[in-house]
Amino acid sequence: MNGCASAGVLPGLKHRWRAEAGALMSSRDEIFDDANGDLAIGNLENAVEKYGRCVEIDPEFFDGWHALGMALMKLGRYPEAIEAGKRATELRPNDQIGWTSLSLFYNRNGDIKEAEAAGTKAKILSWGGKIAGT
Repeated sequence: MNGCASAGVLPGLKHRWRAEAGALMSSRDEIFDDANGDLAIGNLENAVEKYGRCVEIDPEFFDGWHALGMALMKLGRYPEAIEAGKRATELRPNDQIGWTSLSLFYNRNGDIKEAEAAGTKAKILSWGGKIAGT
């Protein structure tokens, strides 16, 4: 926070930022729940659109990126699924499910070498290891 706000020049601003952040999280979570409902009934296009909105609201939302990748994969949009999966693994490099899903996305796209590399990372994590550099 800059010096002006901390010096009291903008009283209540910090509280307003927190309130707005809370509203965004609530909105993100509500949209995510709606997307999960769409996914459950097979409305994949709507699910993709809503998961996309979730990650626009909160680009650090691992579950949103992971779910977006899974829905894109189910639609056969493998290159987009791979990009979502890569973002998920960037956010949580030691998450086994993220690497497992990314491996699946690569496999479906015919990228066997990349699928095996992601699968190896998932296996390392399943054994209790960590991914280098994290």
